[in-house]
Amino acid sequence: MQESEIWLTKLFNDYLAGVGNAFLGLVGIAPEARPWTNFITVQLLVVAIILVVFALLRARLSVNRPGIFQQIFELLYEFIHGQTEEMVGHGGERYMAFFGTLFVFILFCNLIGIIPGFESPTMNASVPAGCAVATFLYYNIAGIQANGLMKHLGHFAGPILWLAPLMIPIEIVSHLARPLSLTLRLFANMYAGEQVTTVFIGLTKLIIPVIFMGLHVFVSVLQAYIFMLLTMIYVGGAVAHEEQEEH
Repeated sequence: MQESEIWLTKLFNDYLAGVGNAFLGLVGIAPEARPWTNFITVQLLVVAIILVVFALLRARLSVNRPGIFQQIFELLYEFIHGQTEEMVGHGGERYMAFFGTLFVFILFCNLIGIIPGFESPTMNASVPAGCAVATFLYYNIAGIQANGLMKHLGHFAGPILWLAPLMIPIEIVSHLARPLSLTLRLFANMYAGEQVTTVFIGLTKLIIPVIFMGLHVFVSVLQAYIFMLLTMIYVGGAVAHEEQEEH
């Protein structure tokens, strides 16, 4: 079934269809009359908003007179830093850029659906899946960089050598299940929240929609935090041997 185009997607398909088909051609997909979809166009908008927000933040940075805008992001930085120290341990600061980027991107993608005329990109399974695959690749690369390839693969064998034939298949299945778990958790919660909010906005006009929009904001923040927290846990586990040796 063809999805209903929001106004932004309609603009892209009316005026930038050639650009969309050029990108489709790069991955071997045949040209389409209307190649842009809602979750792609809104993601591009989210990225643009994030770039503008941080450009404005950088222009207003002040050591002596920090504004409210700067203070909000300083609190966010301190929160992510504290969570990183707790979940990853000493030296976790090197991974904070990825954690922060993931959290801000998912949060903005979740929250933009509250604005009339937009949809949350995370209610499309492709977006959570992309974030989950990025997380999977990142923590494995971090583990290899921290401990070397052989030590990282040694995690799969477990602490006792004679249990390795049993542990290796279990660990492989466990690690492969992580992207699926991350994808389904974020997608299911955002899709359900979006549908409930849309239904109640259609049925009522004032009090009930406000309540469910508030719930949507809470779920959006919570799901972005859970995704980031699980990513921290996976990275912490992947680099754990290096941290133990340092201590």
